[in-house]
Amino acid sequence: MPIATINPATGELVREFKSLSPVELGLKLDIAAQAFKTWRRTPLPHRAACLTKAAEILEAEKEALGRIMTLEMGKPLKSAIDEAAKCATACRYYAEHGERLLSEQSIDIPGQESKIIHQPLGVILAVMPWNFPFWQVFRFLAPTLMAGNTGLLKHASNVPQCALAIEDIATRAGFPEGVFQTLLVGSDQVPNIIRDDRVKAATLTGSEPAGAQVASQCGKLIKKTVLELGGSDPFIVMPSANFENAVSTAVQARCINNGQSCIAAKRFIVHQDIYERFEAAFVDKMSKLVVGDPMDPGTQVGPMATEQIVKDLEDQVKRAVAAGSRVKTGGARLQRPGQYFSPTVITGVCASPVSREEIFGPVATLYRVDSLDAAIDLANDTSFGLGASAWTQDSSQQTRFIDELEAGMVFINGMVASDARLPFGGIKHSGYGRELGPFGILEFVNTKTVVVRPG
Repeated sequence: MPIATINPATGELVREFKSLSPVELGLKLDIAAQAFKTWRRTPLPHRAACLTKAAEILEAEKEALGRIMTLEMGKPLKSAIDEAAKCATACRYYAEHGERLLSEQSIDIPGQESKIIHQPLGVILAVMPWNFPFWQVFRFLAPTLMAGNTGLLKHASNVPQCALAIEDIATRAGFPEGVFQTLLVGSDQVPNIIRDDRVKAATLTGSEPAGAQVASQCGKLIKKTVLELGGSDPFIVMPSANFENAVSTAVQARCINNGQSCIAAKRFIVHQDIYERFEAAFVDKMSKLVVGDPMDPGTQVGPMATEQIVKDLEDQVKRAVAAGSRVKTGGARLQRPGQYFSPTVITGVCASPVSREEIFGPVATLYRVDSLDAAIDLANDTSFGLGASAWTQDSSQQTRFIDELEAGMVFINGMVASDARLPFGGIKHSGYGRELGPFGILEFVNTKTVVVRPG
């Protein structure tokens, strides 16, 4: 896949970039390793000051940065601008709390001084996706650099201008040369980078196959990994739910980022007592979404990021229908220039293999259940375990959902979302490890036990 900006709204090639040569790549790795020697000893207040400056740049330039995101991957401009601003929250969180989160902890053991300290590992490789081209990177960058590591970004090949813009922000924020670098290379170079002794660990956000490949290679080399992979998040609605809020949020949860989000709700599981009413309202709202130019303020759903995503959606809908599912609205590519797919609702999906796949686009699958037990069983009947949303005002049902849903994140009466203050990640085939919150900053550190006894 070429490293290039291709406008998904038009299919036009905007700009192509040359991949780093082996010599250029080796030089960047060496610079990162050398920078680590100094950066790891840089006082925490100075690291925090760099993150604070990065936050100020993101906030001041969010409109321009948002336009780069929209140009390269097609998300509506407003959400792209909001994404740039959200990145500032991650920078500020770790700037304000990083020193406390990394502070040493004394353990009271008689006859000795015992403590736990956290030290950075070294050069960390981040393999990042295109769907949230800034947020995915900053939720790695902020805690990783605050902890004293240096970072290398291998971004998706269709968002090179986003990747370069992030490196530029880091430079202007005062991070020394080599502390954070973008690597314009193809995916075929990732194994070579991981094999390099200068790289100590890796994190990947992306598909299940890509995660398995990186985890396998790092495992053979005994290198730490954090994986945030796919999701098939359930959105469960019980009879006691606030109906209007549930329906409106369901549409938003399915079509956020043009439906291209690992934590977007994908399987809508509705109790039979309110199923007919929910289906009618949900289909109506999905059918009325405005699809169009992502630069237009009135657009609610923009184009898919790549041509392949459109083909994948067409194939999944076709296979679902062949297995007996019914398309209630949408279901096809829109006949216009660009990579657009109509917001879609499919019912009767249980018998289709598609019910077990991640659907990465504005296609919702709707299920009817007759009990709380059936809702939980169906929600857990997937290889994924990223997020889950359940809607009920019954406290006993809320307790069961929190306890029994197999997911890294459970939201009651709300849409699954990431927040710099809270751990983010999944279980099962959705990956392992956590980003963000107090746990995110400890993923790439050596938690060292120190014992000092009298001589």
